[in-house]
Amino acid sequence: MGLPKLSHLQFLVLGILLNKGLRGRDIRERLREFEVRMSGPGFYQLMARLEDANFVRGRYEQEIVKGQIIRERCYKIRASGIAAWNECRDFQAAVIEELGGVTGFVCV
Repeated sequence: MGLPKLSHLQFLVLGILLNKGLRGRDIRERLREFEVRMSGPGFYQLMARLEDANFVRGRYEQEIVKGQIIRERCYKIRASGIAAWNECRDFQAAVIEELGGVTGFVCV
């Protein structure tokens, strides 16, 4: 089994999107719950890479707030994103099993 194709951050974002599509700001809110702080441009670059890899689908939604038209980017995970997430999860589970569920580090 080779290394997963996803970074830890990509794995987290795809995991957040597993159950439902979300607006960019909602994803960023969930990332903050995991103590991930990203700038707006950094976040949208990450999402663009996930779109380019065909792991997520992004689209714009419009809403009117106080007479202003606001366009928000919304994301939904694709089947290939679910497959990549599962592959990464399975890799990590296999490593844990292979290493015997090591919970600490002892330096000799």
